[in-house]
Amino acid sequence: MKIFVTGATGYIGTAVCEALAKAGHKVIGLARSPESADKLSQRGIEPHRGELKDKESLRTATRKPHGVIHAASPSDATSAEMDNSLLDAVLAELKGTKKAFVYTSGIWVIGDTGGKIADENFPLHPTPLVAWRVACEQRVVDSAKDGIRSIVIRPGIVYGRGGGIPATMIRSAKLRGAVQFVGNGENHWPVIHVEDVADLYVGALEKAAAGSLFHAAEKDSVTVRDVAQAASEGAGLPGKVAAWPLEEARKTLGPFADALVLDQQISSERARKILGWKPTQAGILEDLRRGSYAIRSASEARA
Repeated sequence: MKIFVTGATGYIGTAVCEALAKAGHKVIGLARSPESADKLSQRGIEPHRGELKDKESLRTATRKPHGVIHAASPSDATSAEMDNSLLDAVLAELKGTKKAFVYTSGIWVIGDTGGKIADENFPLHPTPLVAWRVACEQRVVDSAKDGIRSIVIRPGIVYGRGGGIPATMIRSAKLRGAVQFVGNGENHWPVIHVEDVADLYVGALEKAAAGSLFHAAEKDSVTVRDVAQAASEGAGLPGKVAAWPLEEARKTLGPFADALVLDQQISSERARKILGWKPTQAGILEDLRRGSYAIRSASEARA
């Protein structure tokens, strides 16, 4: 199939494009600049010049491919507006086609799970940072009634390839001499390697029914303190971690701080049973201690 991907040069999107190509699909990637277009071309991806806010460009890009994956996000105050604008364009263009549309949400829409394991039917109490995503998810799921094979994926905290939120911990070690984390560190993060989540996107694109919703996380969540400890080892500062009180963190990070202290246990059994999905990459603690983050930290130290 030929698949149009937004965020094709981003953290998750890059891995998704690679997984699609590995599975034999052709990829068209949204490119906001000539530089991005060149990068995509060098990776064997057909660039489509446009922006998330350009509805006509999105409709044109969506018209011919067999499916669409939305993996882009500005991750700022414009995120809600951008996603809703994209949904206006893409859902209108795909209506009645039975083509696949995969939308990226996230497990923060669930909120704190209170020690319970949350599956896809768990009541939503979103943290304020992503409360707007609940309505977007519903729009996507409801579009199945309009002849779209719509799918929502909620990744956990994505790690791997030295990127994502865990990379900020490595950076804090460089700046402060210790790995900083928000809160007391006893809360749990559901995590997933970027390559494993990319495999889930491909599986969902190929197999999922219209109106599907899937979580993407490893079976066991990890405590933030354990993540920080592993990051300190990978950064060459074993044991040097520092708690950042939530009230103080809010002054700098705003609502992002509240998202980082969520205590969540997540089930991804639906994706395993329906799609045959199975994470295979190294766990986050190993990756932080001796994998991509440790390699990145050592490389930056030599630079």
